[in-house]
Amino acid sequence: MSPARDIEQQAAHWLVAREQPGWSAEDARALEGWLDDSVAHKAAFWRLEAGWGAADRLAATRGGVPIAPAPHWTKAPIWALAASLVMVCMAVLALWHFTANEVDAPAIRVATAVGVHRQVALADGSAVTVNTASTLRAAFTSGQRQVWLDRGEAYFEVAHDKRHPFVVFAGGRKVTVLGTKFSVRRDGDTVTVAVVEGRVRVEASDPATAGRAAIITAGDVAIARGQSMLLADRSEQRVQDALAWRRGVLTFDQVTLEQAAHEFNRYNRRQIRLGDAQVARLRIGGSFEATNIDAFTRLLHDAFGLRVANDSDGVTIKS
Repeated sequence: MSPARDIEQQAAHWLVAREQPGWSAEDARALEGWLDDSVAHKAAFWRLEAGWGAADRLAATRGGVPIAPAPHWTKAPIWALAASLVMVCMAVLALWHFTANEVDAPAIRVATAVGVHRQVALADGSAVTVNTASTLRAAFTSGQRQVWLDRGEAYFEVAHDKRHPFVVFAGGRKVTVLGTKFSVRRDGDTVTVAVVEGRVRVEASDPATAGRAAIITAGDVAIARGQSMLLADRSEQRVQDALAWRRGVLTFDQVTLEQAAHEFNRYNRRQIRLGDAQVARLRIGGSFEATNIDAFTRLLHDAFGLRVANDSDGVTIKS
């Protein structure tokens, strides 16, 4: 069995096992560990998940006729179900791809709501995690791999392909992948690129205004605005901390409360407001659940004696 086929079977085993009645929190942690081992694991698992989603969409477009019967998870050993799942999902995805091409399907579009992040397997075997309140489009045609980050933030784990560079366009910047793992964040006209592994090239997307390109490696961050670009070495650990949102966590290292509140407000409809300049300048550190502003503000009250006032729109913090 080839390595790719073996990974596919493992992914199917996990997908089937997840539906069993005995699935536990320990099993879920083991699955997360397996997914984190490599981008190939993520791509295989998400591709099989997408197969069942595609089956639903095909059934809908064909008048509700099911493509394949729902699996009877308890009727056979998991290994047999996993093998069947691989064959069914691959067939469904092939049929879905053919059907989509019949109507000249548009580029892939992924949009997330506030407080939600979504993991997506791309057609080339790459994987992307789209952060809160973000919009991303992707097109893989004529040998080109192109992504447009229209809003927000995304983390990419790119499948290696020397002949076809993986290019991300965001806010007037063009990011060309020369390696594997990196993130791109767009805040208005400011674009931040952070590299976890490998190398990326950052330059202006408009050839008429292009200046010198910057190549950044693991632990480096590029912050671009207009024609200016700042390069910073934040260490690999600090870059990983900045990407803790993939686990639903925000990690701060002696940032101002104003900066921390801004980050929390990206993930919550209830907003944090700061009542005075003194509290805004307060510096904090630690790790916090991104969507739990009540726990965060309680800690601020307990640790610093800050006053916390809740209302229907959010919470106000004063010294």
